[in-house]
This record gives sequence, C-alpha cells and structure tokens, in this order.
Amino acid sequence: MDVKTVCIVGGTGFVGMHVANRLVEQGYQVRVLTRRWYRGRDLLPLPRLQLIEADVHDERELVRHLGGCDAVINLAGVLNERRGARGGDFQQVHVELPQRVLDAARRASVPRYLHMSALGADPEGPSDYLRTKGAGERRVLASDAQEVAVTSFRPSVIFGADDHFLSRLAALARLAPGVLFLPSPAARFQPVYVGDVARAFVAALEDFYTAGRAYELCGPRTYTLRELVAYVVELCGLRRRVVGLPAALSRLSARVLGALPGRPYTLDNHRSTQVPSCCREDGLAELGIRATPLEAVAPTYIGRTGRQAQYQEVRREAGR
Repeated sequence: MDVKTVCIVGGTGFVGMHVANRLVEQGYQVRVLTRRWYRGRDLLPLPRLQLIEADVHDERELVRHLGGCDAVINLAGVLNERRGARGGDFQQVHVELPQRVLDAARRASVPRYLHMSALGADPEGPSDYLRTKGAGERRVLASDAQEVAVTSFRPSVIFGADDHFLSRLAALARLAPGVLFLPSPAARFQPVYVGDVARAFVAALEDFYTAGRAYELCGPRTYTLRELVAYVVELCGLRRRVVGLPAALSRLSARVLGALPGRPYTLDNHRSTQVPSCCREDGLAELGIRATPLEAVAPTYIGRTGRQAQYQEVRREAGR
C-alpha cells in the first residue's frame, strides 16, 4: 500500500500534534482538519502540511477534504462531556463521528483508516466514556477491508509535555494544602509515551497486515494512581501527604470535583478507573517499537514551565 497524502481528524490535539509531526518527518503530505484554525497554529511552520478549517461532523465537507487522500486518521475524542450533555458529547464524538469519517472515506475512495480508541473500550463497560469508545471502535472494525482497511489503537493513559494526565496531577498537587486526598488510589495504569503512540500510527499506516486489528499500547511498567501521584509530587519538589479515599468517598469526591470549573475529576472518570488500564498484549512490540519508560520523560516537563518542558522533550527525542 503506497500512502502519500494523509488527512487527520483531531490533529490539533495533544496526540494529533505528535502524529502530524511524525508524518511530516517521514515525508508524507498532511491535511489537518479543524473547526478553528488557531488551535493548530503551532503546526503551520511544518512543511507539506495544510491546516484546513472544516466541520468534521458534516459528511459532505469530509468527503470533499478527503478527496485525493490515501489514508485518514481519526484522533477525535473527549475526556469529559460538557455539563448537562447527558451522553451527547461522548455519543457524537466517539460513536457517530467515527462512522461518519468511515462513510466519507468510502465515498472519497480512501482505502486506509486508522482509529484512536482507548484501553478498556467496551460497549458493556462501566462508564459512558468506555462504552462509547467501545461502540465506535466496533463499528469501524466491522468495515469491509476491501473498501476501507481499518486499524484501531487502544492506548493506556498517554504522557508527554502538555499532557492531560501527569500535568493535571501536578496541578492538583500544587493546589493541595499539605494533604492531597486521592480518589481511587488503587486504580492501575500502564502509561504510554505520546511519541510511541505517534510511532505506532505511522508504523501501521502502510502495513496492510494490521488491517482489522486493534493494538493495545502501553508503557513498560504498571503503577497505581497513588504511586503516580507520589512520583509527581516528588518531581515537583513538594511536600504533600497523599491520603487514599475509600470507594464511597471516592464517588463523593468525583461528584464534588465534577461540579467545579474545568471538571478535574468526574463520576464517569471514577467509573472508568474501575477497569485497569493495563495491556494484555504488547502492541508496541508487535509494531517494532520499544516502549519508553515514564521516568525517562516525566522529569523533562513535570515541575518545569511550558516552553521549557517542550524544549527538554524535543532534546530528549533528538538524543541530545
């Protein structure tokens, strides 16, 4: 399969920035669709990349912009719904949008579709997030490979400069007045580096043997949430006593935090933690990628300023 031009839906997000950079480095022509061009302004200096304003929920626009592309990558996702959405955001972005992108790919004769799912995605899962991720993934994997060859990826929590996981834990630790009360302290994760996730997408792009497969993507080590928070507190140079909350208080804290601006932790997030975010199979190894340890990257950005964090991570990626 000879892929030259790739369209990305959700390319201005955390993972999308890395995937777009990786594709450009490998010589691909890249189109990034976004509703607001300024969200992707950091991508503008990249050669061979077009940043296009488009409504990705409009199938006619998708068909037009997918014309002439050899592959489409769908990275769109939401961690929390807007207050009062009652399942609408998850359903629209995780279930309806993947189907719309797949249908548009068929109509535009795009033969390849890479899909971002999540570890633990299951139509019967305990949270709306996992259920809708599972339903959307099931739909696209059911595609006829002779029309559109689909590969899905199921990462654990993803880390890297400007992430939404370790960086958020660091922000919460800084706000805690000496004691940090932690919901779901025994929740288990196997964090994966964003650079490795980007490599996985690019590695599978032209490999037809990955079609119809879902690859679990994890780092080399499993942690409890308590261990991760303690590590982040140490990197930030803070003195915080981490107190794990029992199940009932964890649910209560999720309700309280979910009502705050920014919704740092919701009841749906809490329900998702009931499923260990750990791999049963080593998808990175199957794609020829060696997983990057969290300890090799986290110190380059946790406890540092935004620009300094990005600079340090770029240096580490470049081997300097």
